[in-house]
Amino acid sequence: MCGITGVVRTEQAPPIEEALIWRMADVIAHRGPDDAGVYVSPGQRAGLANRRLAIIDLSAAGHQPMLSNDGNLCIAYNGEVYNYTDYQAELAAKGYRFRGNSDTEVILYLYQEYGPQMLHKLRGMFALAIWDQDKQELFIARDRIGIKPLYYTQINGQFIFGSEIKTILQHPDVLRELDDEAFYHFLTFLTSPAPKTLFKGIFKLQPGHYGVINRDGFLHLHEYWDVFDSAQAGEGQAQAELLAELRESIRLRMVSDVPFGVFLSGGIDSSTNVALMAEQMDRPVQTFSVGYENDHPYNEFNYARQVATHFGADHHEVVIGEQDLLSFLPGLIYHQDEPIADPVCVPLYFVSKLARDSGTIVVQVGEGADELFAGYTHWIDILRLQRGAWQHYSRLPHSLRRLALATVPLDRDSVRYEFVRRATMGEELFWGGAEAFGEARKNRLIHSSLRHRLGDLSSWDVIRPIRGRFEQRSTQTDYANWMAYIDLRFRLPELLLMRVDKMSMATSVEARVPYLDHEFVGRAISLPHSLKLNGGTTKPFFKQMVRGLIPDEIIDRPKQGFAVPLDDWLHTQLGDLTARKLLDFAARTDYFDRDVVQKMVNQGDYLTWYLLNFVLWYELWIESSGPAVDAVPTLADLELA
Repeated sequence: MCGITGVVRTEQAPPIEEALIWRMADVIAHRGPDDAGVYVSPGQRAGLANRRLAIIDLSAAGHQPMLSNDGNLCIAYNGEVYNYTDYQAELAAKGYRFRGNSDTEVILYLYQEYGPQMLHKLRGMFALAIWDQDKQELFIARDRIGIKPLYYTQINGQFIFGSEIKTILQHPDVLRELDDEAFYHFLTFLTSPAPKTLFKGIFKLQPGHYGVINRDGFLHLHEYWDVFDSAQAGEGQAQAELLAELRESIRLRMVSDVPFGVFLSGGIDSSTNVALMAEQMDRPVQTFSVGYENDHPYNEFNYARQVATHFGADHHEVVIGEQDLLSFLPGLIYHQDEPIADPVCVPLYFVSKLARDSGTIVVQVGEGADELFAGYTHWIDILRLQRGAWQHYSRLPHSLRRLALATVPLDRDSVRYEFVRRATMGEELFWGGAEAFGEARKNRLIHSSLRHRLGDLSSWDVIRPIRGRFEQRSTQTDYANWMAYIDLRFRLPELLLMRVDKMSMATSVEARVPYLDHEFVGRAISLPHSLKLNGGTTKPFFKQMVRGLIPDEIIDRPKQGFAVPLDDWLHTQLGDLTARKLLDFAARTDYFDRDVVQKMVNQGDYLTWYLLNFVLWYELWIESSGPAVDAVPTLADLELA
């Protein structure tokens, strides 16, 4: 696992300076504290850099950027490809000489042999860049699911990229400006929808895509994978087959030359990770859990301890409170680059730090299982609504629906209002598993001048093309499959996986996601919805699949999401800070209506956390004067003390 960055220029742009590439690399040293390297091509057309977190082949043979034997290709790579040894013999037979035993070198030679088609051979997570000196072009790619990020911008004849946006901001030509449209969508989705970021002109390479930047500076983007590309219609229904696929996925993610472990909540997903890892090891599994002070109801320590004891794990715990959140706020804003307004980022950081402090560098996490196996209780509620009242209401004449919408009180129940509004306007019911502000409430929140600048923009504009892709590609058009598809395409890569990546890498820990192995995803997405939601309960198929593998008490326990006690904290110090920051920001900018913000603050509204994340980000990355931020700010820097 590493961090990468670089610049490629056209002939009209000035030559690339090695010092600039080093500066861009050093700002992400937390992603790779073990080694660093910079490559500047002959003619100074390309500069690539890598910060290395050594996981496989810890020797100098794994140093990056890495050149091909003929010196023509150079790769900077972030990630892990777990099946790389499958291709070493094949490539050796074709005449490729290996200097070490790293997946980086295998990827480099696969690209030399097969070009972009080599992506279909890779099983793992990655973001990479390969410079071709002969062609004078750059190849970039991101893994299928979007586990690893890659950002880029184009300015003044230069293509600038990096694993984190802060590397790009180190370039003196890059300006820091808010993208108003991305901000508008952030208010609904807690993150900016790809390909945009909150920084105007800086973009995300989307999951399952690659790009080629030619010698003239033109970027050509291509999609090489979609969720349904790995679907196996008519297969994957046997629980034994799917469990075997998961066991293989976990085995592959245990390949490491450094200590590894598991984040353990005590839920079904993480407990299954522990079980399948323990059966393949001859030493205790390292498990890590996080909880809250004063024996808070959100704590799951009892369940985690039960699982750890059952499997003989070496268990570690950390307890955090409101003061920990407040002290970490500057680091949170810094490491996220753009707001990922999910408060789970906070416990994720502290449990990642616990792992690192305990000497564990690699961990497995449970993201993806709920999306694949219908693990959310709100899915059941949505399905009942969609198959009942929603269908009947949608058949009414539009004029009657408009009259009905006018009778729904927005202030009393904004969620209900939003659902009625969508049905009235002929939009989709489910927009993803994480939503903050609906369209009507959002348009009350934002300042009138911003609303004027945005025109008739709606966040339905984000969902509509995803729905179109689903209808074109899915062989199962049941609504449960739609909910799985949009979360796999949108919420997972942009929110859940980025919170894992940013918080784990902030502590120099690599997080691996066995449930999101693309071959496992292909089998799971093929399951009929009748198996996923049989009996109207969450995860019935998955629960039956792992019964006998993990304790029944874990399988049958009430579902408890990974939650943070924000409601409590927003009525104490965090609430005071939030009120001060939001009201001051609303008074001096034209993004929020101050009266609406005042009302939210007075009510201790949970949604103010999302606004606070944005305000602190704006102050640090947009308003701060001088050079781009290149170090974690302090409480004083953000005026939080």
